[in-house]
Amino acid sequence: MQVNRYVWSQIAPDVKQTILQRASVDISQQMTVASEICEQVRLRGDDALLEYTERFDGVRLTKDTIAVTQEEFAQGIFQVDQDLADVLTYAMTNIKKFHEAQKPEPMWMMEVDKGILAGEKVTPIPDVALYVPRGKGSFPSVLLMLGIPAVVAGVPRIVVLTPPNEQGLVDPAILYVANLLGIREVYKVGGAQAVAAVAYGTQTVPKCVKVIGPGNPYVTAAKRLMMGIIDPGVMAGPSEAIILADEGADEHKVALDLLIEAEHGPDSAALLVTHSQSLSDRVLGELEDIIKSIQNPIRQNFVQTVLTRYGGIILTDSLEESIAFVNDYAPEHMEVMVRDPFAVLPSIMNAGEILLGENTPITLCNFLMGPNAILPTGRSAKTVSAVSLEDFLKRSSIGYVSKEGFERVRNYAAMFAQVEGFETHAKAVKER
Repeated sequence: MQVNRYVWSQIAPDVKQTILQRASVDISQQMTVASEICEQVRLRGDDALLEYTERFDGVRLTKDTIAVTQEEFAQGIFQVDQDLADVLTYAMTNIKKFHEAQKPEPMWMMEVDKGILAGEKVTPIPDVALYVPRGKGSFPSVLLMLGIPAVVAGVPRIVVLTPPNEQGLVDPAILYVANLLGIREVYKVGGAQAVAAVAYGTQTVPKCVKVIGPGNPYVTAAKRLMMGIIDPGVMAGPSEAIILADEGADEHKVALDLLIEAEHGPDSAALLVTHSQSLSDRVLGELEDIIKSIQNPIRQNFVQTVLTRYGGIILTDSLEESIAFVNDYAPEHMEVMVRDPFAVLPSIMNAGEILLGENTPITLCNFLMGPNAILPTGRSAKTVSAVSLEDFLKRSSIGYVSKEGFERVRNYAAMFAQVEGFETHAKAVKER
């Protein structure tokens, strides 16, 4: 079968750049469409939401059915079978433990000099809208990854935005998770119109200070347009993953894990990075059988496309060169399948998540291991972190100066003010 295979030291600079950039999606067309949608939502509120929901989701709602009712909650929760309920509860327990460990001190202060105290106070943001996409399925894991840190952070008002299904309802698993988390405000709205709804507020959907969660290019476009009106949170792009492996890795496990993120869509990126020609050949032999065994033709086509576009195998000259490639690429997900993954860990500087060993496939972290699965993409892992408690908290600096401390520093502050040309700054300390 056809799979991209590159010897990193030998390929042309323009090809290297394409690999590193992966799907740099041009969303100019979506920006134009989203701009019109956002303006209509601003002007017409619920009426625009109903129009776009019918146009894009094929569902005719009324103003009374935009919000999920208590009856719909009860019916949805009842439809979740016990096995799935147990899995969702298990995942929630692990994810909650992880995010509780991220809790900072609510307030701290230190004496930076005699009579001068400085510190921070940490408080939750006042409200947040969690965007849960639908696509061709249901994604309760996304609500777990967004809702749990919001709840642990203590956000007073949490609302959920998610497109309705063909029956004009929200998937039962989403409602079950919302109920587990104590979230009672769920709105049947998706796409660019959902972002605009919480940015401006409508007759039904509340205005929020932040919207967070993955979405299609129209959602991303609306988030860009609404910057300055609402905090758009982390804006994730197409999925991407690197498997870093050496000659001792199990080729079947490597091949399996290489395809995990590839099945998200044709713009995903999935790379095996190794210095072992032998492993490269063995993995290639495994891939054909695994891909043939995929029963869903859409997913099968996705993985085949990815391996010939933004995915494939990168052959390096050494483990050190492989690590350097990883740090330059800054992947969303990565697995380390080398003989001593903990020895390699300190050298990996840029990755949304780093999963160690042959028994830690991306699947586990995507759903139930504990760490957040909503991660930076498109090389932004060099500066951006996974969604965490910090996305739902804000910090206020605190200061206190005694009379003695003020006398110690007033002339220093006045000098700064004079040097920088701020007359009233200087007056405030000189004439006190």
